[in-house]
Amino acid sequence: MTVTIAKVPVHRKKVRDRHHRGVSRWVVLALVTVGALVMLVPFAFMLLNAFKSPGDYSSGGPLSWPSEFYTTGLRTYWSEVNFPLKLWNSALIAGSVAVLGVVVSLLNAYALGVGRVRGRLWIVGVFLLANMLPQEALIYPLYYVAKEIGLYNTRLSVIIIFTVIQSAFGTYLLASVLGTFPRALLEAAALDGAGKWTVLWRVVFPNLRPTLAVLLIFFFIWTWNEFLIPLVMLIDNQTQTIPVALASLQGDRLMDAPTTNAGALISLVPAILFFLIFQRTLARGITAGAEK
Repeated sequence: MTVTIAKVPVHRKKVRDRHHRGVSRWVVLALVTVGALVMLVPFAFMLLNAFKSPGDYSSGGPLSWPSEFYTTGLRTYWSEVNFPLKLWNSALIAGSVAVLGVVVSLLNAYALGVGRVRGRLWIVGVFLLANMLPQEALIYPLYYVAKEIGLYNTRLSVIIIFTVIQSAFGTYLLASVLGTFPRALLEAAALDGAGKWTVLWRVVFPNLRPTLAVLLIFFFIWTWNEFLIPLVMLIDNQTQTIPVALASLQGDRLMDAPTTNAGALISLVPAILFFLIFQRTLARGITAGAEK
C-alpha cells in the first residue's frame, strides 16, 4: 500500500538583514548625516580659531589654518574673567534650579493631576501661558521686585526666577502625565492606609522617575545657557555666570576673535561633559516615556 503525503507549501518570512535596508532608509540616513555635519561646522570654526593668534586671524581670516599652536587666548580668558569662579556660579545656579524646578513641578503636578483641584484645566493653561511669555516682558518687573526686596545682584534672585520659569513648563508636562495615572494604584494604596505624602513618594515618584530625570537634565542645560536675565540681575564679577563673562570680552569697537573663540570653547566643555555623563539617563527617560 502506497501512502502519498501531500507537501504543504510553507511560506517562510523573509528575514531582512539590517545591513540590507531599503533605498529610502539609506537616503534618510544620508540626509541626517549631512545635517549633523552641517551643524558641526560652527564648532569646527570655533575650535580652529581658538588656537589661532590675532595676527593669523587678521591676515588669513577665520577660515585660514593657524601657523602656530596659540594658547595665549585660552590663558587670557581663564585669568581675565576668573573662569573658575564663573564656572562655580553657573554650576550652582543651574544645579539648584534643576533640583528645585523638578521638586516644585512634581508637587504642583501631583496636586493638579492626582488631587484633581477644581479648575484644573484653567490652572494648567495658566502655567502653559506663563511658560510662553518672553523674558523681555518679564525683565523689568523682576528687576523692580528684586531691587525692592534686596535680592538684586545675588545668585539667589536668579535661582528663584528660573525655578519659577522652569517649573511652569515642568508642571504643565507632569500634570498632563499624572492626569492619566492609573487610578487603581492610587485606590490600592489608599486601601492600605497610605496618606497623600506616602502615595506621592512610594507610588507616584517611582513611576515618574525617568520623566523627572529628563526634566532635571533639560532644566540644567536650559538654565546654564541663559543670558538675558543673568545679564540684568547679576552685575558683579563675583556673581556673574559663564555666558555673561563670555559676552564681556566683546567691546564696543574692538573684539579679540581668538580669545572669544577660546572662551567659547572652554565654556562649552562643561555642558558637553554634563550631557555625555547623563546621556544614557536621558535616553532611558525618553524611551520609558514612549513605552508608557
